[in-house]
Amino acid sequence: MQNILFIIAGLVLLIFGGSWLLKSAVALSLRLNIPKIVIGMTVVSFATSAPELIVSIKAALDGFPDLALGNVVGSNIANLGLVLGVTIVLGSIDVKKSFYTTDWPVMIIASLLFFGFIYFDHEIQRYEGIAMVVFLVAFLIYLLRFQKPAVEDEQPEDDILLPNYKTALFLILGGVALWGGSELLISGAVGLAKFYNVSERVIAVTVVSIGTSIPELAASIIAVIKKEKAISLGNLIGSNIFNLLAVLGITSIITPIKAKDLGLLDNDIFWMLGISFLLLPLVFFPKRMRLGKWEGIVLLLFYLVFIYFTI
Repeated sequence: MQNILFIIAGLVLLIFGGSWLLKSAVALSLRLNIPKIVIGMTVVSFATSAPELIVSIKAALDGFPDLALGNVVGSNIANLGLVLGVTIVLGSIDVKKSFYTTDWPVMIIASLLFFGFIYFDHEIQRYEGIAMVVFLVAFLIYLLRFQKPAVEDEQPEDDILLPNYKTALFLILGGVALWGGSELLISGAVGLAKFYNVSERVIAVTVVSIGTSIPELAASIIAVIKKEKAISLGNLIGSNIFNLLAVLGITSIITPIKAKDLGLLDNDIFWMLGISFLLLPLVFFPKRMRLGKWEGIVLLLFYLVFIYFTI
């Protein structure tokens, strides 16, 4: 009963946190006069990736490296399969050229970098973590310098310029609520999963990763409802990049991460690469530069098949 209450309380906090974070992100983009895609890939992504970072560092330090790795791999699959799938089923997204010239390639490079570091020796060393964080910083500098929007904002006239104190308040409240909500949700979900004697890796790539992807889901659904799709897409791509480069990079700098359950390397990591590569053709076919309901259904089916084979 306690686990169920934790899950409900966590979801409530996450929904409110997503709304507050979105308000601050929109206001910040207006105040600084920079495209919302940049805000989505920096401020929102940092805040919504915080649960993965906290969980992964704690798991690695406590001697549960498969939980740290599985959490990130599972979250990246969930972000594209579950979160993006649900988002574009609810409302289609028109994509601009910078999506495939900048954002998607960086996500693929980050994914392949992670694959190269972990696959052959089953461990991310401290110097490899440093390389991942340096690559992230270089990408953010490039992003902030060129500020190329990747999607259209359908209703810019609805944007509200908040006072600075309100922007800061919403940003802090949103970040805290997302972090607290994720903690409660993970505690409840892992408690239920352990009750059924599910392995650490399976818990990580399913229950924990879905739990830590709830902030992205909440923020993205609210973004679609409010027609702020620039933040919705930027948030998801940015979160995947941050999960790999920041979460695993920072975690491995603190303590090297060694994979124990090789199912993560034989199965899960290939599902992550597969859905990352799948995103590009979906942008071009059947409707060029548009993600809509049918593409969303394809992504959701991909995710359901992954869950089926993993469990």
